[in-house]
Amino acid sequence: MKLATYKDGSRDGQLVVVSRDLTQAHYASHIANRLQQVLDDWNFLSPPLQDVFDALNAGRARHAFPFDPAQCMAPLPRAFQCVSATAYTSHAELLRKAAGSAEAEDARSAGPALVQLAGDTLLGAHDPLPCAAEALGLDFGAGLAVVTGDIPQDCAADRALDGVRLLMLCNDLTLRHLQPAEGAPGSAGVQSRCATAFSPVAITPDELGEAWARGRVQLPLQCSWNGRKLGLCDAGADMAYHFGQLIALLAKTRPLRSGSLVLAGPVSNAGVEKRGLWSWPKGFNSIAEKRAMEVLQDGQAATEFMRYGDTVHIEMKNAAGHSLFGAIEQEMVPLNA
Repeated sequence: MKLATYKDGSRDGQLVVVSRDLTQAHYASHIANRLQQVLDDWNFLSPPLQDVFDALNAGRARHAFPFDPAQCMAPLPRAFQCVSATAYTSHAELLRKAAGSAEAEDARSAGPALVQLAGDTLLGAHDPLPCAAEALGLDFGAGLAVVTGDIPQDCAADRALDGVRLLMLCNDLTLRHLQPAEGAPGSAGVQSRCATAFSPVAITPDELGEAWARGRVQLPLQCSWNGRKLGLCDAGADMAYHFGQLIALLAKTRPLRSGSLVLAGPVSNAGVEKRGLWSWPKGFNSIAEKRAMEVLQDGQAATEFMRYGDTVHIEMKNAAGHSLFGAIEQEMVPLNA
């Protein structure tokens, strides 16, 4: 099934069920008001939500209304825990190569780095991207995320994978030029991860059909910047660590509660070197990757980070060409605009 959270003036919004083709919706208030309630009591509340979903798809829902992605908050507007991983080692390797790091080839052996993100204010798919200054170097990061149920401490990766309740698209935003605060070395590393936005709709893994395999989504992720295609990377091909492994790593020393968000990092595919020149035929899902490629090819980066008025579009379609999660469509704006 597909679930979303509509804006209603509150911090947690109103849970709605969305039809498979993303055209119709139905309030779920007779079952649960918020998505966190469903996650906390999944076995009891998900079956009646499934009934509403089936009725929507069959045209039998009595109080259905047209679905509007622009009215959506993040499916889970506030999360107890939000963590980003580096599941695509090609992303880390590309950035390290461009930086001239001797450890460029060791990204896989280093394991998927985990970074704790803010979970108290998660952005909706059409929310603007406020930034205090263009000089901070705002960068987008198009990827996938999962919402978990309860995960016991030190569970195996296959058991952790069974705890995936929902999947979403995400835009993991980073301020690439943020400097550490004086007297607080290293603080910029956390503060630079300024915000995270999510697709209008969260979907259960079964909605992906055969594309959900071994903890990976075997579909291309589309990313456009100012209307121009930047990336069409395969989300499954080069995902070195699947979602079960990421969740298990996070739960190695502590249990996870339902509603934990785990992001896999920007979807990335490995490049190809020919005659000393590097190319990435499937493109990029962040500006940092494009700049890194320019450094490898030309010795310096030519592409600037986002400017006010810039837009980013992130979407994933199934084999039939139908949007699965709806699109993330955001514009960078001045902080107090």
